[in-house]
Amino acid sequence: MAMDAREIESMIRTALPDAKIEIRDLAGDGEHYAATVISESFRGKTRVQQHQLVYKALQGNMGGQLHALALQTSAPE
Repeated sequence: MAMDAREIESMIRTALPDAKIEIRDLAGDGEHYAATVISESFRGKTRVQQHQLVYKALQGNMGGQLHALALQTSAPE
């Protein structure tokens, strides 16, 4: 079963409450998404560490219900 964009956003928001989140369904199939996540929690962290925080927020759904997620992450300017 595919994940819905609202569910992805909700999971990320639970872990990163201050985040500005934009989710796009790339293929219209509910399995291939792109996400832009901007959070103060990312400040001082490497891009890999930022992505790890988002993957952790998804609670193991990456590679299962969520097939692909292209991520862009940053701290606010």
